[in-house]
Amino acid sequence: MVFFTGTPGQGERQIRYELTHQFAVDDPQFLRSMSQLLGPAIVPGNRVTALQNGDQIFPSMLEAIRGARESITFETYIYWSGNIGQQFSDALCGRAQAGVKVRVLLDWLGSNKIDERYLTAMKAAGVEVERYHPLRWYNLSRLNNRTHRKLLIVDGRIGFTGGVGIADSWTGNGTAVDHWRDSQYKIEGPAVAQMQAAFGDNWMKTQARVLFGREYYPELTQIGPSRAQVFKSSPDEGSESVRLMYLLSIASAKKSIRLQAAYFVPDDLAIETLITAEKRGVKIEIILPGPHTDSEIVQGASRSRWVRLLDAGVLIYEFQPSLYHCKVLIVDGVWVSVGSTNFDNRSFRLNDEANLNIYDEVFAATQTAVFENDKSLSRLMTRADFKDRSILEKMFDAVSGIFRQEF
Repeated sequence: MVFFTGTPGQGERQIRYELTHQFAVDDPQFLRSMSQLLGPAIVPGNRVTALQNGDQIFPSMLEAIRGARESITFETYIYWSGNIGQQFSDALCGRAQAGVKVRVLLDWLGSNKIDERYLTAMKAAGVEVERYHPLRWYNLSRLNNRTHRKLLIVDGRIGFTGGVGIADSWTGNGTAVDHWRDSQYKIEGPAVAQMQAAFGDNWMKTQARVLFGREYYPELTQIGPSRAQVFKSSPDEGSESVRLMYLLSIASAKKSIRLQAAYFVPDDLAIETLITAEKRGVKIEIILPGPHTDSEIVQGASRSRWVRLLDAGVLIYEFQPSLYHCKVLIVDGVWVSVGSTNFDNRSFRLNDEANLNIYDEVFAATQTAVFENDKSLSRLMTRADFKDRSILEKMFDAVSGIFRQEF
């Protein structure tokens, strides 16, 4: 049973008690529960293409933009200066000048490194550009609420989501120190309309305008084998949808859980849910960043939470070649969740997030193969290794863990 608590009048609800294992992921009740608890419904007929690292991701996204005929909606957290930033700016400008309706929503904080020339050029070309929750005296209470969503929708028919930001750090093949390892997903089919609605949610909050009509919501036919769902989570809605999705997925696992996480700072309930799954025979493997990280304090906070997981038999790996930025959950070889969400308090309670869920055994097998390849490039952190950390490392991790609610 799921229990929520909250502060009356604020619309907040927080899951406080562990979800029990009532059904497996392959039980029809699992899909019914995910559809009703998260919304919108999981719909059939989608085609999902997995893209690995900048060498595959950016060409596919840019090709879709350059092929747009009616509309482009684009929401992202990171948009920095550099070659990739220039390419996206040029492509968006080109389609706007051709008469395509182009709307871009950038998080104010995440895009603070953007070259202002890009913004000037896009606006001059007819692109509508908005910044999400900019620093204003009347907006200070919202400063900690960022849009972390990564959504690109073209003509209402092709969608992209995943962990990638628009920056040169994501270029390359993910195995060189200066090439971040990440995954992005292209989707076609009925679930694209749900992704468009997720973009429209924050566009309406920023612009107070509703996007509708055929150019945004065309008729979408079933074109692929995957059942899929795009759902959103936002503190404005008083919702813990993303956290609930993770907890219910873990609680429903029967055989295996594979998690790729750029940031992994589980709360007490998540730890209990993982340990309970391990005790009932679920094999749990987690790949996290290793020696290359963009936040040592977050990594320290993560390690401060590992002891009970390692003692329970959870296998934790640290990716060695480069900074690890993937956000993928694979459960029982059939259920896959991808998107912008990290496994931490910021994603679960503070940020606006959006995830794509896919129910497809064949697709899950391809993602398991990717997981196994990443695992081969990672170091298994044994309990002995963890215990042998230096005193300074242990102190740093412990102090970082005190502030874990902020991450």
